[in-house]
Amino acid sequence: MYQPRHDWRLDEVEALFARPFMELVYQAATVHRHWFNPNQVQKSQLLSIKTGGCAENCGYCSQSASFKTGLKAEKLMATETVVMAAKAAKNGGASRFCMGAAWRELKERDTPKLAAMIAEVKALGLETCATLGMLTADQARQLKEAGLDYYNHNLDTGPDYYGHVVTTRTYQDRLTTLSHVREAGMRTCCGGIVGMGEHRRDRAGLLHALATLPVHPDSLPVNALVPVSGTPLGDQVLKSGEIHPVEFVRTVAVARLVCPKSMVRLSAGREGMSAEMQALCFLAGANSIFVGGKLLTTPLPDEDADSQLFSLLDLEPMPSRLSA
Repeated sequence: MYQPRHDWRLDEVEALFARPFMELVYQAATVHRHWFNPNQVQKSQLLSIKTGGCAENCGYCSQSASFKTGLKAEKLMATETVVMAAKAAKNGGASRFCMGAAWRELKERDTPKLAAMIAEVKALGLETCATLGMLTADQARQLKEAGLDYYNHNLDTGPDYYGHVVTTRTYQDRLTTLSHVREAGMRTCCGGIVGMGEHRRDRAGLLHALATLPVHPDSLPVNALVPVSGTPLGDQVLKSGEIHPVEFVRTVAVARLVCPKSMVRLSAGREGMSAEMQALCFLAGANSIFVGGKLLTTPLPDEDADSQLFSLLDLEPMPSRLSA
């Protein structure tokens, strides 16, 4: 039960979702304790280094140029500004600093500037992560040489529901970028979003896709959709209602079981989660969070709220694992 598998069948993952909730959480907690200290939670911080104007039509995203959400497109931040934010993140207890740009793909003209930015953040002693859209094999190598430790490229949802989420790139496009990242020697950060109107089978499909990758994601973010008015999926969820907290915890537990050595991260949507819900997620195997008050364009709890949460649950920040 403890060792990673890459031969999961979809019906097996669906069966995990169907287990009695208490048994599922207990099993996930047991696996979690085999690989991790259950009282440690990693703190990561994500900065939007280029906001808005994205050519993709992801139906949940306020940054898509396809939707009118009131978000203004901005240029790529100056390296000095990014480094200042990284220093503040480190001083606030973050061990990983992530840089996100609203691009469909990384352009060759921007690669040298991104490489310099990554190198300076890495020099601060932080783990470095970036999400810049699709990459070529050569771009992945350049980012690795600059000191990039992790690359985030989410699958978003299961393959059967994918066409309801985005049509400007294919599932295979995402898998190809992940392959370039692995071949360059970087670690992958790859997860998805739940609560977009999908069914449980689609959530199982997402986790099945992640669990059958050649290498499990080093980080597996589980996002709860934050519905944004003006986006197709946001408007749909605002009418129909968000995912039930117990179903979200169930998803976290299954993620822990099928990818037992991955860092399972509570990402978007945490601002709306109670302390009790987050405690259940940590019990079920989540051991990483985003901090800093904002996740790209969506809200997160502020530093004081997270300090109170850690104190309430007797949690401590996890040190960097790159040397582990």
